Amino acid sequence: MKIATYNVNSINARIENLVQWLRDEEPDIALLQEIKTEFNSFPFFDLQAIGYEARIVGQKSYNGVAILSKNKIKVLHEALPGVDDENARYLEADVEAEGVKWRVASIYLPNGNPPYNNPDDDSKWLYKLKWMDALIEHAKELALLRQPVILGGDFNVIMTDDDVYDPAAFKNNALFRPEVRHKLKSLSYLGFCDAFRTKHEKENGYTFWDYAGASLHNDWGMRIDYLWLNAYGVDRLENCEVNKKPRMGQKPSDHTVLQAVLK
Repeated sequence: MKIATYNVNSINARIENLVQWLRDEEPDIALLQEIKTEFNSFPFFDLQAIGYEARIVGQKSYNGVAILSKNKIKVLHEALPGVDDENARYLEADVEAEGVKWRVASIYLPNGNPPYNNPDDDSKWLYKLKWMDALIEHAKELALLRQPVILGGDFNVIMTDDDVYDPAAFKNNALFRPEVRHKLKSLSYLGFCDAFRTKHEKENGYTFWDYAGASLHNDWGMRIDYLWLNAYGVDRLENCEVNKKPRMGQKPSDHTVLQAVLK
């Protein structure tokens, strides 16, 4: 079973890029973030034409998450339990693939940095911390499930110095502050494993490169997209790789695909 996560940075702007990747790789399940569209504008037909059912939590111009699957999707949560959030950042479902029922969640965790015009505004930072606390509490419940669980998406957290091209430059960034690094690390204390690091101890595994400054060419990237697997999931993990091809394609997102194969 192949599962992938991809922050598409506006699905309607990247639909050709997305469809090309889906045709090339044929994942059984794809978790999308930053679809940036409401239900009525989502390209359901384009995805159905290549064999994918879609469930979404949409929002006009911002945020938005989706789950795509070649099989039926049973939606369980259209928002993260335990937090009052008007933004579309969480979608959880059961999906059957290869004879196994997989619990999957598409997650777009808040960035947390202040507005450029008001660097002293900490409201986005506090929102991020609150959101992460709710995610950890819900993950405690998911950790008790006796089925494979996969939490995937753009977590907007750089875990270690090895996960960003210039750690010193991000010292005070909300993606790299110790508080969020410790909170995300706590998923491992609940029994979840970082799929990429399980298979690649030293590779940088970057999944994001800014559009500006030849960042992709110079590999000035960061690893902020993850697939977290519970024990039932990681026992099935065969490989996990970053697929840079969508980032190098036509009209790319600033992120690229993280994909895994499980038995």
